[in-house]
Amino acid sequence: MTAEQQPGRGRRARLYALTDGRTTAPGAALTMDTLITARVAADADGSLPTEWQAILGMCQPPNGRAVAEIAARMHMRLTPMVLLLSELVERGLIQHRPPLQANETSNVHLLMKIRDNLARI
Repeated sequence: MTAEQQPGRGRRARLYALTDGRTTAPGAALTMDTLITARVAADADGSLPTEWQAILGMCQPPNGRAVAEIAARMHMRLTPMVLLLSELVERGLIQHRPPLQANETSNVHLLMKIRDNLARI
């Protein structure tokens, strides 16, 4: 992949332009470990901003990605990323869910699946 094809690389808009100068997200409360999944595919005709398309492309179902991982892959700070993701939530383009709770992660079958998937990497 060239620099222009990689999400978060190449020519980018300034962060204040992407967030319309906002510093807080009015809607969804997203934390750095909130899981994001796209509700729609990345926009093929290019009517959505480049950053939004990159986010939708990397958060395809069923797995999605954590907010912190999206920010890291886009080479963007966490606060502007949360603002961008909040905008996508408001427009219905992505869905979010909190990370698994402690009682959900103590499931032996889930832990075995995680172990097996890590072993494949």
